[in-house]
Amino acid sequence: MRSLKRDKADLLRVLAARIVPEMAELDSTGLNRFFAIVDEALAGREPEVRRQFATFLGVVKWASLPRFGRPFHKLPGESQDAVLRWFEDCPVGLLRSGTWGLKAMVFMGYYGQPETNHLVGYRPGGPHA
Repeated sequence: MRSLKRDKADLLRVLAARIVPEMAELDSTGLNRFFAIVDEALAGREPEVRRQFATFLGVVKWASLPRFGRPFHKLPGESQDAVLRWFEDCPVGLLRSGTWGLKAMVFMGYYGQPETNHLVGYRPGGPHA
């Protein structure tokens, strides 16, 4: 990915698998396509937005440390889900917004693929195109 460093892209993959569990079933082609879609979306944003997204990934990574004693990617799935729920319901609006931005990127990267876009009713060239 051009828009994220390797460690952030690796964390994004872990987060994506919690947000869309079917991500775990993607083969290497699907995973590469996921990253390409997200990378293209981020590349179209201002540099400041890309920095904010990367920073938010770092915040999610380390936010679990006080409660669980480990960074996000080293937690069991149930604890990862608890961290994500906390961010979704967080009283700090900026963190809630970051969570929805993260989810939007993950949904775009997964459901924007030809093999999965029919799952959300998207049919390129169909009657609603």
